[in-house]
Amino acid sequence: MLIKVINANATDSMTEIIGESARAVAGPGVTIDAVSNATGPLSIEGHEDEAMCLPGLLAEVRAGEAAGVDAYVIACFSDPGLLAAREIAAGPVVGIAEAAMRAAAYLGRGFSVITTLERSAPHTRHLAEVYGLERHCHGVHATGIAVLELETDPEAYEKMLAKSREALAADRSDVIVLGCAGMADLCRRLSADLGVPVVDGVAAATVMARSLVDLGLSTSKYGEFSPPPPKTAPV
Repeated sequence: MLIKVINANATDSMTEIIGESARAVAGPGVTIDAVSNATGPLSIEGHEDEAMCLPGLLAEVRAGEAAGVDAYVIACFSDPGLLAAREIAAGPVVGIAEAAMRAAAYLGRGFSVITTLERSAPHTRHLAEVYGLERHCHGVHATGIAVLELETDPEAYEKMLAKSREALAADRSDVIVLGCAGMADLCRRLSADLGVPVVDGVAAATVMARSLVDLGLSTSKYGEFSPPPPKTAPV
């Protein structure tokens, strides 16, 4: 089985973190192809960044179809291009925000999302509503760490740990969801220090994508997600 994990931004060092997280849970017989979005922004921290990432992200899905990819993971917590990718791909496409939130809802009465900048929080709350998980999402808490600073700020982990503790107490939640693909490598350490489940969306989405392929299931092509109709220029 071949699963393509697409980092929606162009930062290769983050793609390495994402690939390691996916490979750690992929299981035997599964190959992970972790790729960067070569034409995307260096990080995705708003609606313009998300729009800018879409052409390159969807190009990676089309390339995957030509290469025989079995399933895809969109490795960005805003789940950019998820619905469009499901139109293009023959196999399942899983976004890390949806996978993480659904996994967290199995693990406790409610979860808190720890994200990067405050500007990301409203969209995260919106996604919880879209996915029907609003009542499970007890809060979204920003660390104030920019996406690219996750790799460079020496205090990044301590800030995330402190914000997670604050969130658990304020929200009375049971589970922490990491609201950025670039946080994937901190998941196990945070869980050990907090004493609660911490969900990394990259890992959750990889396992879900693999499971859907194992079940022989993919996105329905009956209606909304049927291939886009061909276009012809008006005469």
